[in-house]
Formats: sequence, structure tokens, C-alpha cells
Amino acid sequence: MRDKTVLIAGAGIAGPTLAYWLSVAGFRPTLIERAPALRSGGYVIDFWGLGYDIAERMGLLSDINRIGYHARELRIVGDRGERLAGFGTSVFQELTNGRYVTVGRSDLSRLLFEKAKSASDVIFGDQIVALREQADGVEVRFRHGGERRFDLVIGADGLHSGVRRLAFGPQHQFEKSLGYAVAAVEVAGYRPRDEDIYLMYGLPGRMLGRFTLREDRTLFLFVFTAANDPLPEALDAQKATLRRRYADGKWECPPILDDVSAANDIYFDRVSQIQMDRWSKGRVALIGDAAFCVSLAAGQGSALAMISAYVLAGELLRAEGRHETAFQNYEAILRDFIAKKQRGAGRFAAALAPRTPFGLWFRNLVIKSFAIPGLATFAVGRDMIDALSLPEYAWPPGGADSRSD
Repeated sequence: MRDKTVLIAGAGIAGPTLAYWLSVAGFRPTLIERAPALRSGGYVIDFWGLGYDIAERMGLLSDINRIGYHARELRIVGDRGERLAGFGTSVFQELTNGRYVTVGRSDLSRLLFEKAKSASDVIFGDQIVALREQADGVEVRFRHGGERRFDLVIGADGLHSGVRRLAFGPQHQFEKSLGYAVAAVEVAGYRPRDEDIYLMYGLPGRMLGRFTLREDRTLFLFVFTAANDPLPEALDAQKATLRRRYADGKWECPPILDDVSAANDIYFDRVSQIQMDRWSKGRVALIGDAAFCVSLAAGQGSALAMISAYVLAGELLRAEGRHETAFQNYEAILRDFIAKKQRGAGRFAAALAPRTPFGLWFRNLVIKSFAIPGLATFAVGRDMIDALSLPEYAWPPGGADSRSD
């Protein structure tokens, strides 16, 4: 297997995780990322469950907890900033036995990349533009780097996967919009700062969240209803969309929109899922959001990306590189688990930004009821507990165990 070459498109979460475990298994991974460098900014994620377990096996827990945040409360506020509802995040700690942290997605990506890069070839600023499968490999043409041959090609390049488009077809065949769009913006120097509290303000069909970051930064998260019309791509048009959609907002909407108007970068996308009948085709396979994006609203996309990478690498190890067997087993292990996560994501999107005044009122009433002992644990637990046992693989000696904390 040490002669097996694997090209992995995407250096976000799934790609570096797969590169690490493939290198442990004796494969020769190459990571290609169309961006000129690792991405920064974006949004924060809540990290727990099997993804947390995989990070532990990679020796990353101390770093993740060092750079992560330990939020104390989720608080829903009204027009004057008054507390309407909320609950302490201790319920998450209880459900996960303390194995829960909020972390910047780009920060997690950087940790994973640093772990994988020493045993991987890395190409930044290029992308795959053509795939031609042959009996003994895949001929890959790059936009800038000519042609190369690999034994396998894996798409770990997210919701808008280029590998998926080349191997399986255009995105519209597989994308299911949940009816919302999301925008995330980081700014410096915003006041007030509420340390370790996630604040949410709601209007019908719109949510605005604020979370305090280190180094005097603040993250704003906008979630709002969106038709199937194309979203704006130009930065100025994205800012104009947010100003228009939140123009009647109270609370801190006016100063937040002022700060957003000066931002140099906005993460702006549709809240969608990817639903496919199969995640592999010949020598090409997909992992993470490229295969089964559950949507940003689900809150577990990064952990699921790591799980899919770990399982795919493990099945390739178990099958001694026979990709047909490995790809089949990879899907068999994860299909039902992912389908359940996708069903839960639809419910969560509607709870983030209810479409009607009654929906907002009812959502807040439900959250108020979490004050009843045990109710929050019961209500949240069904979506937080991973109904999957992480497979155990016979990683070669000197591999995973020697690299862990």
C-alpha cells in the first residue's frame, strides 16, 4: 500500500483528516487546495461526539481546548437587549461528559493541516479541472500544474465540490435547499462584549447572532429565509443584502450593520444539503460536505467530515487498498447515520430562524421550558448523541498511537 497514491481535493476539515489517517495506513496522500493558503475567519462550530474522539486519537485535544471557547450560556434577546429565553451550556457538558468545546472552524482546519502536512504532498493555488479514469488509476489535469496520475481521487472540497461535479454531475442534481441563507462576519473592536455568551436576536424569518472572540474580535452570524434565486457573489452586493434584510431590526442591528459595511470578507452561502445515492464512482469517492453536507444549521458538519475521513481511511486499510471493497463498506457504515443527521438539520434550521411571529414566540417558550430539570437534557440529547460506534482499525505500529497525546 505504500505505493498507493491518493489525491485529496480540499484542505479544510475532511481533507487533512483523511491525509493524516491515510499516511498512518501507509498510503501516499497529496492535498490540493484551490485557495492560495489556508482559509481564516468564517464561523465557530460546536465540537463534540465522534469527531472529538478522532481529534483525541490524532493528539489534538490539548490544542483544541487551548484555542477553543467554553461558552456558558445561549441567550435570546429582545428589541432592547432584554433576556427573553436561554439556557446554560452545562447541558452540553453533561451530555458529552465534558468533551465539548466551541472552536473556530478555520482554527480546527489549521490544526488538522499541521498534523497532516509532514506526511503529505501539498499543492496550494491550483485545482482539478478534468478526471479520466483508467484501469489502473486516474489521470488528473490541473488548472496550472499539468497532468498527473493517481491511484485514487477523493473529493473533500465541500458543498460546492469540483470533484463531485466532474465525476458525478452538476450540483443542482444533488443539492436540497433548506430555504435559508447564512452570512458570517468577523470584526474588530465591537462593543459591547459579552464573554462566553452566545446572543441571538430574532425577527420573523431572520436571526442575528453575536459571539465574542479573542483578540478583541466579534463574530456576527446572520441566518435568514432565502428563495432559490442565486445569492449575491460580490462583497458589496452581499453587504447590501444584509442591510436590506435587517433594516427594520432593533437591538444592535444598526451598529452591527455599520461594522459589517466596513468588513473585507463575508462568508455567504445558502443553507443546503447534499443528497446522493452513492458517494463513490470507480476510483473516485467523496467525503464530508462534498458527499452529504447536512447543512451549516446542523452544527456537526466538521465532526461528520472527520468521521467520514477516518472511516474511509480505515476501510482502505482493512481492504488492503482494494478501493471497490473499501468504498462499499465506507458507505454501508455511514449511510443511515448520516441520513438521521440530515433529518435533524431540517428541524434545527427552522428553530434558528422561525418564519412567523408565532414561530418565534413558540421557539422561545420551548427554550424557557428548559429550566425544568432534565427537560433540556432530554430535548437536546436526541440530536447530540451519536448513534454510531466508531470502528476500530488495525493501524500499523508507530502510527496513530505514537502521534497522540
